[in-house]
Amino acid sequence: MFKVLVCDDDAGLRLSVASALAATGRFEVDEAFDGVNAIEKIKSKAYNMVLLDVDMPRMTGMEALKVIKDHDPSIIVLILTAYANIDDAVRAVKEGAFNYVSKPIKSEDLVAMVDRAINAYSLISQATASFPMQTEAGREIIGQTSQMKKVFSVIMRLSKVDTPVLIRGASGTGKELVARAIHSNSSFKDGKFVALNCSAIPENLFESELFGHEKGAFTGADQRKIGKFQYAEGGTLFLDEIGDLPVLMQVKLLRVLQEKSFIPVGANREIESNVRIIAATNRPLEDMIKKGTFREDLYYRLNVMPINLPSLGERRADIDHLVGLFIQKFNKAQSKKIINVTSDALGVLKKYDWPGNIRELENIIEHAFILEESNMLQVSSLPESILAATGTELSAAQLRAREESVEAADGDDGSHEMSLEADGETKEELIKISGESLDFNKHKEAFEREFIIKALKMFKGRINQTALHANIPKKTLLRKIEKYGINARDYAD
Repeated sequence: MFKVLVCDDDAGLRLSVASALAATGRFEVDEAFDGVNAIEKIKSKAYNMVLLDVDMPRMTGMEALKVIKDHDPSIIVLILTAYANIDDAVRAVKEGAFNYVSKPIKSEDLVAMVDRAINAYSLISQATASFPMQTEAGREIIGQTSQMKKVFSVIMRLSKVDTPVLIRGASGTGKELVARAIHSNSSFKDGKFVALNCSAIPENLFESELFGHEKGAFTGADQRKIGKFQYAEGGTLFLDEIGDLPVLMQVKLLRVLQEKSFIPVGANREIESNVRIIAATNRPLEDMIKKGTFREDLYYRLNVMPINLPSLGERRADIDHLVGLFIQKFNKAQSKKIINVTSDALGVLKKYDWPGNIRELENIIEHAFILEESNMLQVSSLPESILAATGTELSAAQLRAREESVEAADGDDGSHEMSLEADGETKEELIKISGESLDFNKHKEAFEREFIIKALKMFKGRINQTALHANIPKKTLLRKIEKYGINARDYAD
């Protein structure tokens, strides 16, 4: 249960706030009568959140905030005060508070604010699984270690400034997740988080996509369009794959970063911009600078606060924690009650190289969830490609369990009819399987392979037509094609 400490020298207000939170049934609430008392309680018990009054005897809320964040940066702090002013609000956020709330506050508004803070911080807990650790004695310390508080502190520091951030890492390492975590805990959190993949925009549309255009600005511009900078006003613009930004647009982006304004295509007016820029790339920008494909001045402008995310292959010790996060996620999404992963299955996951990084791991766990019928993810529910890459062979019992799970997932009872008709051909006779040994599994696989090849030949390698007329679920057909190393293109015209 989420542990909350309510600190205020007004006993009536403490009771009101504590009651509102306790009534939800989701919080364990304690009380402290001033800043000193709050620090004593925090050092003797672990809390997830502190609601902190500003004006208190012995130690003010602002003084207590600094001590709390020094002790444990992961504690969420909400400042409560009857005398709010903008200077104190800015100072509180810079010192690490999530937000600054004026008293009195309605119970429903308070609970909503607490939930919002929890959701924002949950992004950080996920992002820290991908976040690079500081070094100790020349060794990289990553993931869920005793140093995680330092990582959390780094993310929080990035959240409290508005300078550009450059996130670097291979595809699937969690770059957008880190960007969202920074946004959700920053002074821009009330604005939008707008993501733009620079590699997905045609070069001739870049300027319009970023800055917008006026009606008639170019052929096809039949109406005025708001660009991403204007749409993200007051929030964060996440430019993914910044290395794919054309050189001309790099010049214009640099101008916006320096002057905080831009001009839409076809307009004669400047629009001021208050947008936090977070960029990400998996490309070697330093090499691109030498080749003249990435501007050095833009690189240094973005590289004020760089973050380098390690690949999953460099941090296999974190696979346990990541698998746990994904199990929680898919239990909710699929209404299942998977407890954990077996040690054998976890061992296979740790042997794999993970070229697709965290995103690939998430997909693999989702795949296993679909097949798994027990309350533990088994080796037999992992994809065949993972088993083959790690040299893992299933036992006879595991093979049977796998086939049963796959058939259940596909709605496949194994009773496919052999009524293949295409391009005027009549029904084919059953495929004959040669061999002396009466090995069911061996003959079953041989039959499946020959059946699929014959079906693909009849329908000229067309997957959809083959699945339809051969009465095979498309998912099953694709999985079997991969399993038997069949190339459908070999049977096309």
